[in-house]
Amino acid sequence: MVDELEPWEWSESHWRGLVNQVRAGRNLLPARWPNDAAVAVALSFDSDHETNELRDGGKSVGRLSWGQYGTRKGVPRILRVLEKYQVPATFFVPAVAALLHPDEQRQVIDHGHEIGIHGWIHELNSVLPYDVEKDLMFRAADTLETIIGVRPVGLRTPSWDFSPHTLRIERELELLYDSSLFADDDPYELLDHGEPTGIIELPVEWIRDDAAYLMMARFSGLRPYTPPTAVFDIFKREYDQAVKEKGLYVLTMHPHVIGYRSRIWILESLIQHIQDSGQAWFATHADIARHIKTEMGANS
Repeated sequence: MVDELEPWEWSESHWRGLVNQVRAGRNLLPARWPNDAAVAVALSFDSDHETNELRDGGKSVGRLSWGQYGTRKGVPRILRVLEKYQVPATFFVPAVAALLHPDEQRQVIDHGHEIGIHGWIHELNSVLPYDVEKDLMFRAADTLETIIGVRPVGLRTPSWDFSPHTLRIERELELLYDSSLFADDDPYELLDHGEPTGIIELPVEWIRDDAAYLMMARFSGLRPYTPPTAVFDIFKREYDQAVKEKGLYVLTMHPHVIGYRSRIWILESLIQHIQDSGQAWFATHADIARHIKTEMGANS
């Protein structure tokens, strides 16, 4: 049995098979961004809310209230900043969070932003069999469509946990894009066991994620270790280099992390810096993927 072998005992066909399940294919960085921008900026917010606690079967009233902070304070502050600077963004929302806070999702759409799939209850896909993951993913898409009146076209897997079945399910959902993987800074096509899928990956990175620096877990070793000024500096440097490379800049944030009084300035100051550069096209993930799709068609 392969499961009983140590990794160094695996056959070449086995380890190649693992590596080739989902791979980065052709680079999809377009020849130009709209408005002759040097960089496309995709701001995203994972509105996990109470599902961070629920997904592990948790019952902590304190942690559930932390999730509620995201909807009571975090999202409204974020929406005010985005409206002030007239910047679009994408919100990835677990279906259970959307069911708990349907008015929030409709408000996000009314402000001109996008809502993408983020699982059912922020589950970990890698521990699920194919049929369960598929059921949850399709139910999540249907639920979001019912609440907001728009069929989601993109997925960010909860916790960026991408199972061996996830890409197959994305193809069955006929999604336009994914934003869960790490193989590049710039957009690329996802390969399914070597087969081009047409699904566009808008890659993420823990470096460009507020939770990596600012999360807190009371009963574990997880503590915020990076001051907000340093987080802003990292995000800013990532943007400045994306301008030099004329690429894509995807930033992941969470309402219950970035939405505090002492942190929301990071988002506002970053938007100011980006706008002052005069080099950026702000867009939702869906609009960036559609632009890439159009460019792909024009060059095929």
